[in-house]
Amino acid sequence: MKVVKVLKSKVTNHSRIFDATLDIYNEALSFVIDVIDQEFDHVQDISTKTIVPAVEKLIHTTKSNPLPKYQDFNMCFYKFPSYFRRAAIASAFGKVKSHRSNLKNWEEERKIALFEGRRFKKKPPTLQMQHKEFPVFYRGNMFENTSSTTARIKVFHKNDWVWKEIIFKEQDLFKRDVWDWNESNPKLVKVGKKYFLHFGYASKVKLNKVKIKEQKVCAVDLGINNSAVCSVMDAKGTVLVRTFINQPKEKDRLYRMTNKLRKVQSISGWVSAPHYWRRINGIQTHIVHNTSSEIVKFAKENGCHVIVFEYLDRMKNPKGFWGAKKLRFKLRYWRKKGIQNKVTEMAHYAGIRISRINARNTSALAFDGSGKVKRNERKDLATFTTGKVYHADLQASYNIGARYFIRGIQKTISEKKWLTIQAKVPELSKRTEQTLSSLISLNLA
Repeated sequence: MKVVKVLKSKVTNHSRIFDATLDIYNEALSFVIDVIDQEFDHVQDISTKTIVPAVEKLIHTTKSNPLPKYQDFNMCFYKFPSYFRRAAIASAFGKVKSHRSNLKNWEEERKIALFEGRRFKKKPPTLQMQHKEFPVFYRGNMFENTSSTTARIKVFHKNDWVWKEIIFKEQDLFKRDVWDWNESNPKLVKVGKKYFLHFGYASKVKLNKVKIKEQKVCAVDLGINNSAVCSVMDAKGTVLVRTFINQPKEKDRLYRMTNKLRKVQSISGWVSAPHYWRRINGIQTHIVHNTSSEIVKFAKENGCHVIVFEYLDRMKNPKGFWGAKKLRFKLRYWRKKGIQNKVTEMAHYAGIRISRINARNTSALAFDGSGKVKRNERKDLATFTTGKVYHADLQASYNIGARYFIRGIQKTISEKKWLTIQAKVPELSKRTEQTLSSLISLNLA
């Protein structure tokens, strides 16, 4: 499979000098969007590859094309780089095509509503003319590397397109494992008041193909008190290694911010509070990235072939949750989704597969098959029916890994043989009741 990674290098010696370049590029983009929209009936059937020369004939003056239909382009954008012009045409064509597709869907929806005699209040989509896009600087024509931290870049400065020397921070490519990857042309991106060069790296990665009985998996439970609890298991149900991942300081700051936010809203009613949400989102992002990197690092160190999660796409708000408690539950759910998405991306770079299993009763059932557990007030400890006390998230990770192996083994054997095994191990018939003891019993059967 093809994977792509973007590394960001901060430009340290210039900031405001690039503003004019972005402004003139986006003005050209708006001009081309207007042209393609007016000529869409003539160019809609043209492919993306042939759209560039077709539109250039309409706007760009050359010896072979001295009188284009829209001559204002060369007058408004004198000496505009050819690579920028072609990039703007390709981007504008995609935007206009998307708008026309949305408009067609709206018209069909309106016809159906009028045919059925229903009132139709939905407004038609409008074509956005003004954009804030960031241009790509193609090597040779717009960008030249002079060293690992310096380069020459072509920008619009003092009413002319000139080459400027820039200095940017060097990336630690060793930590990011992109030495042998193909580097693409950089994109100039503005973040706040600073500018960054975004270098894209592409490579082909082969995901491992190991038989289910020879696999080692990293079973991950994204808990309430801990960000993640990981267990390395094999197909026999043997737990090889365990680890707990948490960020107590960051979570303490997060809960303080949510309490402040709810206090402000209780006094003043609902307020947007962008300052609070900026800090909350920053802490959330740090927890997601740190947890994801630790999970993948743990899986790589122990030679895991698959990382297994719970399927959380249909999680609902529990009843009785309100105020700060409800907000914390939502933040935890968003964080868990973010961790799963980030781990999927990072694991594929390393050739590790991702799998998800049914989440029902993974925490509610004891891993030894003794039945439902009783959790304490903090939800971190689980008491079995036998009186045994165990870490709730840890025993849930055992059940997650076990369900993955049970499902994989079931796919490798015939239905007749599986029914024979089910007769010996009845809990295998219902996927939501499978635990670690079910996997051990399956191997014995």
